[in-house]
Amino acid sequence: MKKISLILVFLVGFEVMAWGPIGHRVVGEVAEKHITKKALKSLKRVLGPESLASVSNWMDHVKSDNNYDHMYDWHWVTIPDGQRYGETEKNPDGDIVMTLKRVISELKSGTLEGDKEIENLKILIHLIGDLHQPLHVGTGEDQGGNQVKVKWFGRNSNLHRVYDSDAINSMQLSFTELSRFVDRHTDEQVMQWQSGDVEDWAHEAMTYRDRVYDLPEDMSLGYDFMYGNTKFIEEQLLKGGLRLAYILNDIYG
Repeated sequence: MKKISLILVFLVGFEVMAWGPIGHRVVGEVAEKHITKKALKSLKRVLGPESLASVSNWMDHVKSDNNYDHMYDWHWVTIPDGQRYGETEKNPDGDIVMTLKRVISELKSGTLEGDKEIENLKILIHLIGDLHQPLHVGTGEDQGGNQVKVKWFGRNSNLHRVYDSDAINSMQLSFTELSRFVDRHTDEQVMQWQSGDVEDWAHEAMTYRDRVYDLPEDMSLGYDFMYGNTKFIEEQLLKGGLRLAYILNDIYG
């Protein structure tokens, strides 16, 4: 029985660890539209025929390989209310902010070669997406919303899963369609959103907590949630894509 319970815990964790596949592909697709020609040429050298969208879910796919167990905690960070990242007790196994800072620094050094550069790039693409799903910057109280049980159009779900995949899948759009729909912005918005760094963007995610946890008493989410939050989710995907492009241009452009 204990072994079965552990397996179930792993499967639940696998399902709700990040934006769903569509969300990550949207971030990659948007980013690729905003990369300079020079940076795109360098990315083609590293990734070959693969696109940013096609490799964006790599970190979730390798969860089934024990050789990548050390990456498990890299998908999120805990920053309690009222604290800044620099004030928190750091996870010795790493977190999303720590990992992003490291891989960006290593990529900018220009010393990586072969598989190591490819791996760092895939980590960067995926984790910038994760950072813009607000529940990946958790309070430390409910496993990033995984323990907040809700009904999604009458079916059992949890708050983390709603933002990861339930809401995006309910839009019934392919990632290419959704990326075109979300990629609407002013020059002023781009300048504002591309300022700062990953630590600033983690702190930004904390400012959305009141909104994310504003739930009805019966914990039933459906059309009202979609009406009130679709634009917010789309904007987070857009920010992720624009910021990923900004980082890649800085590294390769």
